[in-house]
Amino acid sequence: MKTLQIQIPDSLDENEVLILLGGKLYESGKLSLGQAAAIAGLSKKTFIEVVGKYGVSVFSSTLEDFDHDLKNA
Repeated sequence: MKTLQIQIPDSLDENEVLILLGGKLYESGKLSLGQAAAIAGLSKKTFIEVVGKYGVSVFSSTLEDFDHDLKNA
């Protein structure tokens, strides 16, 4: 695991940035649902509930991907 330190403007909320980062990396297939939730500092259930508010879909594009996500949730 790597650590990344970034500076963000005071106008941004740190939690929101982490949710968006995790959500977009999950959406692009770079992270599993669990990894994305961990980046956001949330449980998988809470991450699923929250990330949709930012326009990120947690539903896989194919049935095979969805089945894989369910088995690894």
